[in-house]
Amino acid sequence: MAGMTATRPSSPRPAAPAITEPEPHDATRRQRADGAEARHRLLYAALRLFAEKGFSKTSTRDIAQAAGINVASIKYYFADKAGLYRAAFTEPLGGFCERSVLDDAQHLTLHEALVLFFTDFLAPLKQSELVQLCIRLHFREMLEPTGIWAEEIDKTIHPSHASLIRVLQQHMGIKRADDDLHRLAFAISGLALQIYVSRDIIQAIRPALIDSPAQLDRWAAQLADYAQAMVETAIAQRAPAGRQEAASVPSKKKKT
Repeated sequence: MAGMTATRPSSPRPAAPAITEPEPHDATRRQRADGAEARHRLLYAALRLFAEKGFSKTSTRDIAQAAGINVASIKYYFADKAGLYRAAFTEPLGGFCERSVLDDAQHLTLHEALVLFFTDFLAPLKQSELVQLCIRLHFREMLEPTGIWAEEIDKTIHPSHASLIRVLQQHMGIKRADDDLHRLAFAISGLALQIYVSRDIIQAIRPALIDSPAQLDRWAAQLADYAQAMVETAIAQRAPAGRQEAASVPSKKKKT
């Protein structure tokens, strides 16, 4: 967000998720899977159960049983339950990312930068069910923190927020980021975050809005329009009373 952000177009993050859905477990297969498959099954089962029940209510025995793997394998591959949770939390999205898609957006207009930001933010919604499970786990971690969420804030969310602040400063002509600018940045991020929070509601009421990559790209472009309007309002609020009517930001046209 992504935070969760966290595998996107024009993004330096690793692309393909590390986990893919395993083949259905066949009781007639050899009881002892090779190391890669065993780890894979444990990770997949853990992601599902942690996303559904949370860390504290998921036992290693439950995970091993769901994976069809001996419980002792968890210690072998992940050291302990906490190590398995960390792997399930980070690996499907390529691990923590300390770089934002906006870090190289200085040459873009504000609207172009905002489209890039929202496209990147919504990109996980285009991906597999496994990434959806990882996103759900991230939200559960926010509500039931284990400590790894603090790392996510420090390594992913904070850099992304700082990059958005720099873009806003550039286009609003602000030298020092004050509280109002941070409020604006959080409000802009909240436009996309709301789609994650309301995903099940959207699915029930108007599923076509999120049923394809093209629809999500369209939504990203519209969110950029909304965010630009918010920026224009913020500029007007900052301008002296006599200059408010003239306050504006660069147009959507690319700079020449």
